[in-house]
Amino acid sequence: MVLRGVNLTIEKGKTFVIIGRSGCGKSVLLKHIIGILKPDKGRILIDGYDITRLDGKRLNELRKKFGILFQGSALFDSLTVEENVAFGLRRHTHLGQEEIRRIVKEKLKMVGLSGIEDLKPAELSGGMKKRVGLARAIAMEPEIVLYDEPTTGVDPIMGDAINGLIVELHDKLKITSIAVTHDMTSAYKIADRIAMLYEGKIIEVGSPEEIKNTKNPVVRQFITGAATGPITAD
Repeated sequence: MVLRGVNLTIEKGKTFVIIGRSGCGKSVLLKHIIGILKPDKGRILIDGYDITRLDGKRLNELRKKFGILFQGSALFDSLTVEENVAFGLRRHTHLGQEEIRRIVKEKLKMVGLSGIEDLKPAELSGGMKKRVGLARAIAMEPEIVLYDEPTTGVDPIMGDAINGLIVELHDKLKITSIAVTHDMTSAYKIADRIAMLYEGKIIEVGSPEEIKNTKNPVVRQFITGAATGPITAD
């Protein structure tokens, strides 16, 4: 069992970051939040609805509240940037082509990528792919955006730019953001609240400042990157 009795409350309009080692279940937790996986027991409440009890049609409707930036960007290689960003709009709305094109241009501009609509993913750098993935995540104006390791696979300078973009979009769009990461630089920069997942449980929740000053030895070891102490190697 990857998750064991996780108990979290995420405040609307805030950025909540879940930290923890690789393989500790952070991405599994995101999949539960969006309803891709169902827990063996317990509830997941989104706007008062327990998504574990919704049928397929109602769950799909609720999922329209979400946007997600996948760890590897997850762009479709055979589609252009425009087609990738427009994917959800074409699948889930009745908007005309001109309106979809306008929205795509607007979202690409928001992530600093104007004029690349006709390029294919293979022509993009890692950082550009992340930003195209982010433009796709916000294309349908979601209320909640999930970020799965948003700075993985990019250099520190681009990682800082991605973090800045996450903060900027959060402030501009007034969305609820949930990110999972093992990158503490990212966590401290974007979070209102940080929770640590360890051995399937949340062992501490606090503001970035509270987490920086934690007395919990397991959390302390993780945030300082120490290789010895209470956490044993896998």
